[in-house]
Amino acid sequence: MIIDIITLFPEMFEGAFSYSILKRAQTKGLVTIQLHNLRAWSSNKHKTVDDYPYGGGAGMVMMVEPVVKCIEELASKTAYDEIIYLSPDGVLLNQKIANQLSIKPNLLILCGHYKGIDERIRTNFITREISIGDYVLSGGEMAAVVLTDAVVRIIPGVLNDETSALSDSYQDNLLSPPVYTRPGDFRGLKVPDILLSGNDREIAKWRYEQSVERTRERRPGLLNDDCRQHE
Repeated sequence: MIIDIITLFPEMFEGAFSYSILKRAQTKGLVTIQLHNLRAWSSNKHKTVDDYPYGGGAGMVMMVEPVVKCIEELASKTAYDEIIYLSPDGVLLNQKIANQLSIKPNLLILCGHYKGIDERIRTNFITREISIGDYVLSGGEMAAVVLTDAVVRIIPGVLNDETSALSDSYQDNLLSPPVYTRPGDFRGLKVPDILLSGNDREIAKWRYEQSVERTRERRPGLLNDDCRQHE
């Protein structure tokens, strides 16, 4: 997979992409993440990429010319399956979307700033808009890190244990069940006996029941009909 990211601040990604799962994925050659500084496509001698909005009002707007020039140049070298703009009014990111994107060979992500991007970019060049939550960030970089991590970690081969990603929260519309590790008794707080029983079938049943119960309590809207029928 190739993930290209257009940003005004490529330095913001250095730590996030240099450790843990994202670093492992790159080291294994399962994903190539490339950062592109939008200012390189500015025709202004000061390398500015924003201007005042037509019609007045506060804030600045990312200009159409450098963004489009950047997208077109990158697209001439890579056939993108999606060109994604991270925006507060995009579709809310969930596990289903992450799963869908994880099987796409090539993604291009645009990080917005200021009051946003010229609408002509959104209507003519962006194929999908995604939000990571109902709040506003200073820019799209942090959202791009979240999206990239959510997508890359479920690419086959990235995680050491393939079943780990499959049992994550939100897979199958269920939250993950409680998990425990040693010691079995900490200050009188004990691990459930079922997890120490060695009965894999009963443990799997307990975990499923716990997932359904936790989802019912915390995120009932996620429960599907199959889960309700098994209650």
